Parts: sequence; C-alpha cells; structure tokens
Amino acid sequence: MAKKSAVEKNKRRRQLVARYAAKRAALKVIANDTTLTNEERFKARLKLAELPRNSSKTRVRNRCEITGRPRGTYRKLKVSRIALRDMASLGLIPGMVKSSW
Repeated sequence: MAKKSAVEKNKRRRQLVARYAAKRAALKVIANDTTLTNEERFKARLKLAELPRNSSKTRVRNRCEITGRPRGTYRKLKVSRIALRDMASLGLIPGMVKSSW
C-alpha cells in the first residue's frame, strides 16, 4: 500500500488539472499561434508560467485505484499488475483466466 500522503497529493493534482485545463489550453493556443506578434505570444507564455505547476497534466501520476501503487499500472483498468493478478485469481475479472502452457 502506498503512502496516503502521496495518493492524496496526486488527487489534489488531478483537481488542479481539471480546474485550469481550459485556461491552459487557451493560453497554449495563443502562445503557439505564429500569426500573432512575438510580444503577444510572450505575454501568453508568461501567463502560462504564472499558473500553478501542479495544474500541468504531465505532473499527474497514474496510480492503482486499489493499492495506490505508482508503477506497473494498466491504464484501461486503473489497477496495478499485482492487484490485477490477485483479482484475476479470485475470479473478479470476467473472462480472465490464469495462463498455463
């Protein structure tokens, strides 16, 4: 089980990303628009830099929903490889069987 503080910090980051997503997208469009003047683009970059760092989508870590494990997480199921194997062994995932050859 991961530290609760790390899991909570990641949840706060997800909330910040959701809150600032529209603002960041609008500023990025302005900053990358080559038809505008360099001054306008630079001002957009400065405003983008003033936003909280944790509002960037790249700072969010994919974690297991069950254990909070940060590595080896399947995106589709939002579960770590270890939790996935435990659930499959218990028969909680339909259609998944232990492979043997």
